[in-house]
Amino acid sequence: MTTVAIIDYGRGNVRSVANAIEYCGADAVVTADPAVIDDASHIILPGVGAFGDAMAALQTRGLPEVLHRQAFEKGKPFLGVCLGMQLLADRSAEHGEHTGLGWIAGEVVRLAPGPDALKIPHMGWNAISVKKPHALFEGLYPGQLNFYFVHSYYFRAADPEAVVAVCEYGASFPVVVGKDNIIAAQFHPEKSQDSGIEVLENFIAWSP
Repeated sequence: MTTVAIIDYGRGNVRSVANAIEYCGADAVVTADPAVIDDASHIILPGVGAFGDAMAALQTRGLPEVLHRQAFEKGKPFLGVCLGMQLLADRSAEHGEHTGLGWIAGEVVRLAPGPDALKIPHMGWNAISVKKPHALFEGLYPGQLNFYFVHSYYFRAADPEAVVAVCEYGASFPVVVGKDNIIAAQFHPEKSQDSGIEVLENFIAWSP
C-alpha cells in the first residue's frame, strides 16, 4: 500500500488531509519525524495561516532540510497544498518580507480586488484552467475542474513553464505550479468533494 507522509508542523489542516488520503485507499501518516517521512513513498505539505509563521515552524523542527532531501535527492512525489504551495516560493510579501523554501522560482504576493472590487480573501468554489497536461488532473474533464479556495495571497511564478493551471478571480493567477516530481495547488483538494478526491487519487498513483 502507498504510504503518504502528511507533514505536521502545527500549521496545517492535517487531519482532514489524512482522512481524504485514507478515503483514497492509501496509508496516511501525520508526522514530523524524519525517519517516518523517509519510509513514506509520497509527501504532502499542507498549510493554513501566515507565511512567515509557517516557515519559522518548519525551521524549528528542522524540516526544510528533511523535505529537500526527500524531494530532490530521493525524488519522491511531493504535493504542496494552499500555504504549503506558497512555501515553495523564493519569498513572500505577506506581513513583511520572508524567505521561502526556494524550490520553485517565484514570489507570493497579495491578491488585488480588481475592477470588480471582489472580496479578499478569495474564498469558495472556483473553476481552474489547466495550461499544461499533468498527472494530477488525469481523467478530469473541464466541468470537473472546480475546487475550493481560501487565500489572500498567490504564487507569482518566475517561469511560465512552472505554471500548470490558473484561476480567474479579478485577474488570472497561477493556482497549480510544479516541476519534475514536485506539484503544488493553491486550492484544498481535501475540501473539494469528488474532484478533490480524484486529484488526490491521481497524486497517490503518480510515479514521476
